[in-house]
Amino acid sequence: MEALQLGHIDKIELALAVYMVVAWRLAHLVRLGRTHPDLSACEWFSEEEWKGAYLLAEKEPPSTPPNLREMIRQIAMLGGFLGRKCDGEPGVKTLWLGFARLRDFVRGVEFMRSVHDE
Repeated sequence: MEALQLGHIDKIELALAVYMVVAWRLAHLVRLGRTHPDLSACEWFSEEEWKGAYLLAEKEPPSTPPNLREMIRQIAMLGGFLGRKCDGEPGVKTLWLGFARLRDFVRGVEFMRSVHDE
């Protein structure tokens, strides 16, 4: 929050509200990925998001949506998670960093599609 350098309390409160929603979603995904790893990723991510995670990692996207655990690990790897056997499951911070990269990528793809359609 300090790095945003927001000068007025109203702006800080608004930024905190947005970050709290994002933090809740990420913490919820981490918990779901650990308690219900076999849920389909398409219940939580759009097709562009789950395919984009594989494209950013320079991997061929699967033909069917991956399970939630696999998707969370894929996004966390975009944020620096190494995914070694001894590493355990990714945490909120690497998921946050990976999701930020993924969101930028998806927005770029959506923008290019809109430019192409015009």
